[in-house]
Amino acid sequence: MKKTYKIEVDCANCANLMEGAAAKVDGVASVTVNFMTQKMIVEFEDGYEENKVMKSVLKLCKKVEPDCEIEL
Repeated sequence: MKKTYKIEVDCANCANLMEGAAAKVDGVASVTVNFMTQKMIVEFEDGYEENKVMKSVLKLCKKVEPDCEIEL
């Protein structure tokens, strides 16, 4: 399943770092963070609960940029 989220990210470098961090989360098959559109597209692996995966993604993104917000 693929889903798009609105994300607040301040710069292209941070978006790239968040993309790399989110890709390491169990349950994420692929992820793209677009700084220009302020969107994150996540493709989930089968058998994983979307909410749990996204909570982990948000936690890692906040390590990159503490004021990051993802509209879940």
